[in-house]
Amino acid sequence: MTENVRLAPGDAAPDFSLPTADGGTLSLSDLRGKKVVLYAYPAAMTPGCTTQACDFRDSLASLTAKGYAVVGISPDAPAKLAKFVERDAITFPLVSDQDKAVLTSYGAYGEKKNYGKVVQGVIRSTFVIDEKGLIEHAFYNVKATGHVAKLRRDLKID
Repeated sequence: MTENVRLAPGDAAPDFSLPTADGGTLSLSDLRGKKVVLYAYPAAMTPGCTTQACDFRDSLASLTAKGYAVVGISPDAPAKLAKFVERDAITFPLVSDQDKAVLTSYGAYGEKKNYGKVVQGVIRSTFVIDEKGLIEHAFYNVKATGHVAKLRRDLKID
């Protein structure tokens, strides 16, 4: 397996400007001055990704109370993201990275093991970005279930 890029604390978070589920565009630089939780997930409306998105949705009030904005990123088309937002009442922005360039720049797309086989795909990851746009935490290969609770503990929100 070839090694994917890995971001580490102190690295500059790669900036992006991507289409959103609601037809707009979101740039990371628009969120400067806020702490950002950017999480990468493989596919909207799949069981694991739905669990994770709903966990973030259900934790959003406590995260925003501590100054965090939450953004989800996947290779899904904006129309699919819009269905996901509507179906599961997602209350934070979802951005579409169809060419996977941003996911790759974060080390969240590349070779991974899936059921014992090496495949190319989205590596479920979460990045905590500080107010200046620097990586505070980079979590790779996270689990869909229980990750948000662990993140809240790591960020001392609970």
